[in-house]
Amino acid sequence: MDVIPLFPLGTPLFPGMVLPLQVFEPRYRRLVRDLLELPEGPARCFGVVAIRQGWEVEHVAPAEALYDVGCTARLQTVRPQPDGGFHVVTVGGDRFRLLDLVVAEEPPYLQAEVEWLAEEEAAEEAAGDQEGLTAPGGWPADPQHEDLVSEVARGSMDVLVRGVGALFGRYVTAVATLTGDVDGEEPDTADLLDAVAGEPRALSYLVASAALLTAEDRQELLAESATRRRLQTESRLLRRELTLLETIGAVPAPLQRFTGPRSVN
Repeated sequence: MDVIPLFPLGTPLFPGMVLPLQVFEPRYRRLVRDLLELPEGPARCFGVVAIRQGWEVEHVAPAEALYDVGCTARLQTVRPQPDGGFHVVTVGGDRFRLLDLVVAEEPPYLQAEVEWLAEEEAAEEAAGDQEGLTAPGGWPADPQHEDLVSEVARGSMDVLVRGVGALFGRYVTAVATLTGDVDGEEPDTADLLDAVAGEPRALSYLVASAALLTAEDRQELLAESATRRRLQTESRLLRRELTLLETIGAVPAPLQRFTGPRSVN
């Protein structure tokens, strides 16, 4: 368990996604100054947690206004502004769960006790495809059978990744067409997908960050620890959104091309 500073925002941050911020409130100016006093590296980070829709952190107990799963933002660049504020660029780091909030006069910004959330990869990721393929209990292990199971699992993940990538490409094109953002040019979807090629986890966080989803949908994706299940959920969500876009011809979200940070670190 660690104590980290918090920066509540209107949307969650995902690992690997770039988040620029204009820091103007006095308490968060203080936060940036405190971070700059630390050695460069992983220590210069704070937690980003999303504010529940319709809630204001200032007017209720903060724990009631915030979601319980967030992501650290690692400070990359800081540009002081003439008015005393800062323009900062951060990148999403590690996921965490809020255990308790620390509210005090000093420091003036929120802090929280957190536990770090591990990613379920490797064997856990393959488990969804190995059910029904593993040998019955009590049977001797067969190395050839285990190799086949692993190969099937990897192949299934590849199919899932290609499917989500294709759906995401259709989705971005449909949103850009309806909002008039294409301007005769193709959206930069190909560049984004190329940046995460061969990295299912990075793809899953790119889609979660870039798609026009509700805060609840995004929080579900952030809280999910398994890349496979995250991608499966995104496949379902993208199909839902594409149905609305292609049949109703309307963007089912506030009229912004992307509501969250979408650059890939």
